[in-house]
Amino acid sequence: MSSGVEGDIAPGEKIKVLSKANPGRAFPVKVTEFTPDQKMTWSGGMPLGLFKGVRNFALAPEGNGGTKFHMREEYTGPLLPMIWRSMPDLGPSFRQFADGLKAKAEHTG
Repeated sequence: MSSGVEGDIAPGEKIKVLSKANPGRAFPVKVTEFTPDQKMTWSGGMPLGLFKGVRNFALAPEGNGGTKFHMREEYTGPLLPMIWRSMPDLGPSFRQFADGLKAKAEHTG
């Protein structure tokens, strides 16, 4: 399985996130906010708020005619300490995502 996203990115839609950090597993998330060319938020986790992950994406114009991209993921819930120990390092996946987004934007821009 390669990395990527399956599904339609639109408010309220459920998508699957595929990551090389955890091959063989797709992470189902819900698009909770989507404003084209500005921001997007995905959230997912366990029932009753036992564990929740929220990933925010934001684009902002820069003075040089470029665009600044910001991505942040936050985890919460009472099971976080237990789950955190088993989570892979997501830093490389985040960098790969950002690099791929940059390459795609520069190629089509």
